[in-house]
This record gives sequence, C-alpha cells and structure tokens, in this order.
Amino acid sequence: MLHTPATFTPLIRPQNHDEVLTFVFHRGELLLRNSDLSLPDAAALAGLPLTPQRIHPLGLWEHRYYQAAWLDEAVTPGPEFGFHGLRSLFGVLDDSFLGLAGRAVQLVEWARTHRFCGACATPLQLLEGERCFRCPNCGHSAYPRISPAMMVLVRKGDEVLLAMHTNSPYKRYTALAGFLEAGESVEEAIHREVFEEVGLRVHNLQYFGSQSWPFPHSLMIAYTADYLDGEIRLDQSEIADARWFGVDDEWPDLPVKVSIAARLIDAHRPKR
Repeated sequence: MLHTPATFTPLIRPQNHDEVLTFVFHRGELLLRNSDLSLPDAAALAGLPLTPQRIHPLGLWEHRYYQAAWLDEAVTPGPEFGFHGLRSLFGVLDDSFLGLAGRAVQLVEWARTHRFCGACATPLQLLEGERCFRCPNCGHSAYPRISPAMMVLVRKGDEVLLAMHTNSPYKRYTALAGFLEAGESVEEAIHREVFEEVGLRVHNLQYFGSQSWPFPHSLMIAYTADYLDGEIRLDQSEIADARWFGVDDEWPDLPVKVSIAARLIDAHRPKR
C-alpha cells in the first residue's frame, strides 16, 4: 500500500548532505531517468532552472537526504530523462518510494500555488522552521492543504456494495468515497454521501484505516458500514454504476493494490 516508510525522518530545515536526491515535478509528473526510473543526481540537475526558493527539504530515508522541487516548464537534463505520472508508476516502483514521491508532490504543489497571498496578493514569505507561508502585509498564513475524504464499504449479509465513480481515472469498481464538507464529522459525511450517491441508509460504522492519497492532496479515511434500508438509486453525476457483489458473483476488476480501497475490499470480501 502507498505509504511513508517507517524509517523515514521528515525534515523542515534544509541540510548539507553528501547524499542528496531530489524529487522534481512539473504539473504533478516526476522527473526520472527513463532507463531505470531513478531520480536524477546533482550533476544531472545542475543545468535546470531550480532556484533555492523552489527547493524544499523532505527528509532522510535509508541514509539519503531527499528534497523536493518544481519546474514551470517540462525541461529535462537530456533525452535520457522524462516526466512520469505517479499513477503510471504503481506496481512498477517500490510502494515506499512512491509514498515519498506522493508526500513530495503535495509539498511542492503547496509551495507552487502559495507564492502570493490569497487575501491581498503580496508575495508570501516562508517561515523559519515551519511548513507555513505568511503574508508580511496582512498576516495571512498558508499551510499545506490536506483534504479529508471518507471511504466506506457497505455490507449487506454476505454481499458488499461496489460502485464505479463517474470521474474515476481507473473505471473500476470500488468502495464509495467522497470529500468531507465544512463542519462535518467523518461519520456524518458517510451517511450523507451514501444516501446522496446510491440512496441507501447505513448504520454500525466501524473505522478501518487511513491513507494519504496525493491526487491531489487527499487523506482517505476508510470505514465499513452495514446496510440499514433503501434501494440503490444512483446519482449519475457521481456514480456510473453500483451493485451488490457476493461469493457467487463474477467480480469486476478491483482498485489498484497501492490504495487503501484495495485493502478494505480484500479484508471484507465475502468468502465461502
């Protein structure tokens, strides 16, 4: 599953370190050497327009210091390098490495999109020792954005409800999911989203786990719930299809293994 490695030490202040690796992004895509999908070394990055203001410390992992940066243009050190979408790397690169990449892309997108104050348009200043941009004119503060989203696998006897989300890039069946609204608890969001998306009411909510999901800056909070009442009624602006799946049904392609959705479904898939 996509995750930050347990041996990773996050850092806020830059370090002088002999072993430096840099995650460089352009529009959410990661710069890698095409032949082995490795990060470019310092020599390869020397010619790129990476000013100090665009480089942010990430942390230490396996005795290497990692940092993150971004480019406005898709400039590469040479033809042997290219930009790769993180989704295309699922199942190809190590989940721990991709977990760091997911952390890095969220960090640089925060930095890229908070160069100016959203209240008065003054250039923002990065605070010392804190992941925060602050406006010297009006005092507005901007921290990295995290968007909580609920996920729920609804159970009905020996069946579970799987849905295909209309805007999903994978077009696969998965658990229901949706972003929390201002003022909601996770549990309130589950009840609202399930009823809005498929017309069902649920109860017996049980927390399962959580996962950072960098598309673009989500925190997926997964639950199970038991069916209470109602018939499936689709909100087709959100859900293309939803149905119950049991042990005797032909199951569809399920979510990619790096997602908490896959772990949630695997843990509760009905068995004979």
